[in-house]
Amino acid sequence: MLIRAAFLALLLSLLGAAYVSVEPAYGATGIKATGGHLVEANGERLVLRGVNHGYYFNKGPASVFADIKASGANSVRVALSSGTAFPATSPAEVAGIIGQCRANRLICVLDVHDTMGYGTEPGAATIAHAVDYWLTLRKVLLRQESYVVINIANEPSGHAVNTDWIGDTKTAIQRLRTAGLLHAIMVDAPNWGNDSFNVMHDHAAEVFASDPEHNTIFDVHMYGPFNTAQKVADYLDTYVRQRLPIVVGEFSSIHQYGDPDEDAIMAYCARYDLGYLGWAWSGNSPEYHYLDMVDGFKAAKRTDWGRRLIDGPNGLRQTSKEAGIYGGFWLAARR
Repeated sequence: MLIRAAFLALLLSLLGAAYVSVEPAYGATGIKATGGHLVEANGERLVLRGVNHGYYFNKGPASVFADIKASGANSVRVALSSGTAFPATSPAEVAGIIGQCRANRLICVLDVHDTMGYGTEPGAATIAHAVDYWLTLRKVLLRQESYVVINIANEPSGHAVNTDWIGDTKTAIQRLRTAGLLHAIMVDAPNWGNDSFNVMHDHAAEVFASDPEHNTIFDVHMYGPFNTAQKVADYLDTYVRQRLPIVVGEFSSIHQYGDPDEDAIMAYCARYDLGYLGWAWSGNSPEYHYLDMVDGFKAAKRTDWGRRLIDGPNGLRQTSKEAGIYGGFWLAARR
């Protein structure tokens, strides 16, 4: 028995050593855009499946990140303020948000939200101002490349606003790279994020090529204009064909400015392994309360939209896989 026990101990020791030797070396390379998809440092594909959290205008309870994780999400897009309409989200707060994401095994997509509707929305920040803010967070963001995606500027212009989205976005990416930020960078489409005039759609390859790290993700927001399966496919097909990484960073089941086809959005993303993040967990203003997934940040009180996104076909429970950096478990099996 002693000999058998010693042998088993030796065998387990050798197996453990072998396991350690093949453990992926997650490091500064972090999340990368490769072949039209996101991959982690060990080459494992990362498909974002998550929700938005409007942190800067409604932080919610201390349990909010744990509640989002429990819904089946593997990621959360967190709205920050650069200090225009709301006080700037401080570096200490951002560090705390990243810590909460990591503690709850979520990929953290951080976005500067108060660029929303620049040129239409009074007081909205420019893309350049958003970059100024990102640079104040440099020390907080360094060495978080495996856990954090930098979403430069949320919906960076209003409808039919004449801004140089192409040039401004290229400059923003260059400034972040010059500062040593090697993270995956996400860029939102203009015109409230829905790219009404196909500016991002037609110039995505050019913007991607301008990034010295070739690590840029494109983010379209699919609300009213994307009200049929054909419109959803027509827009996303180009990115898929060109192997450019695209994420539906916001969408909903209903909207006052049209009725998005959420079933088509989720089905297309599931078919092609594209990321999606529904808007939004909770805390929307009263006129947009229909966008809440849960009432009053109470995880057990799901709305129709919350039930659809979480438990419906191609929803979080059915399609979400935890990031490999955290273990890579299928979240549906962990309910």
